[in-house]
Amino acid sequence: MLITDDFLPVPVPESLSATYLVPMAGLPKVSAKTAVAALTGRLAEPVHGLARQMLDSPLMSVDTRPIAEFPELPPDLLTAFGATKEQLDRLAAATHLVVVQAEYRPGWPPAHEWAARAVAAAVAESVDSDVVDVFGLQFLDPATALRSLPDEQGRIRLVDWVLVPYSSDTEGLWFTTKGLRRFGLLELQTQGVPDHLTRAWGAVMTGAARRLLRDWTDGLTGEEVPAFVQLPVLATVTGHDIAVAYGNPEQHGATAPVLLRLELDPATDPEADSFLSLRPPAGHPGPDGRYYAAACATLFSGIQPDVRYARSGDAMSRAVATARAALDDARARFVAGQFPTESQLVVKYGLPGDDGPEYVWAGVTSWETPERIVGVSASDANTDQSVRIGTPVVVETSDVVDWAVLDATGVIEGGWTQAVLDSGEPPTPSR
Repeated sequence: MLITDDFLPVPVPESLSATYLVPMAGLPKVSAKTAVAALTGRLAEPVHGLARQMLDSPLMSVDTRPIAEFPELPPDLLTAFGATKEQLDRLAAATHLVVVQAEYRPGWPPAHEWAARAVAAAVAESVDSDVVDVFGLQFLDPATALRSLPDEQGRIRLVDWVLVPYSSDTEGLWFTTKGLRRFGLLELQTQGVPDHLTRAWGAVMTGAARRLLRDWTDGLTGEEVPAFVQLPVLATVTGHDIAVAYGNPEQHGATAPVLLRLELDPATDPEADSFLSLRPPAGHPGPDGRYYAAACATLFSGIQPDVRYARSGDAMSRAVATARAALDDARARFVAGQFPTESQLVVKYGLPGDDGPEYVWAGVTSWETPERIVGVSASDANTDQSVRIGTPVVVETSDVVDWAVLDATGVIEGGWTQAVLDSGEPPTPSR
């Protein structure tokens, strides 16, 4: 096995398995084969054919058993991963479980996952029930499960297969992926992420998972399953990786790549999981959290960090007036928690400088009084060296000239001054 400083050898499991459950009151109305046949024309190839073939092979089993034979599925964890009250009620009322299990070698396509999910969704649809993804501890309605399977071009949304939960400790946020082991790859983790990057870093982790999964499966294309796959120590993540992972490749233009160093973090407990840790490149100055903030600023660069203008009555002035007119409403919605859950409110404000104000962006973390905004800087300022990416800032509302709502794909609301810059109708610059 070749080991170099540029690559990290990651062990490959001999085989992979998938398990899905379908809770039901009573026994199945039709066989699994009949249920899958009913999906003809609705489920893209090769998944439909793959499901039929695996049903006829020893690689898949479909059994119906009394629910009392199984340990209770933890309702608190199911709820944490999105289960509704109705789904939990159906599980509580179930007398039997249909257990769909499949096994396959590591590589692409992940036949065990695709076929098992397709069969479970077909069975669930036939009895108006749900699919329980045992690996992810997630409820899926049959339509959602079927939509997550590859389309005619073989494309999937990685977010349908890989989750990114996080928790908080004294050093910041701890992010992990939950789903890469479906494909044989170790889960990713990042520790010490600043609190204000909750949504942004989750998207970065998803994009990194997409890029590394592609490298992983490229290393499994041979006839024999290797003992190790060599993954690059420096993983490159782009905005395109993130957009593709979310199923929206057309919603994100090219961005500068971000480098993340891959480290193997083996578990000391035999019952625990090992991780691949994502860290800043070696030699990066300053705390890790600052690098993560800079990486997010690079990957979500739909807004520019500093903008100067000097003319009144032009497009930029109109943009500022529009933004300020809607500022009170933006605060009311922020305080009421009415912005989308996977979004972040940012404001642009002016810093005094010798050549006029420099305008920078900050993520809003608190807005308790109308006159003052508490947040974290989204960029490094040129005129004030104390304003760096990720540093806390207090912004006077009177200094705000624009605001925007961001999600993983960029600006989804606001950003009027940036729209002027992107339109080709810029104001007269002061530098």
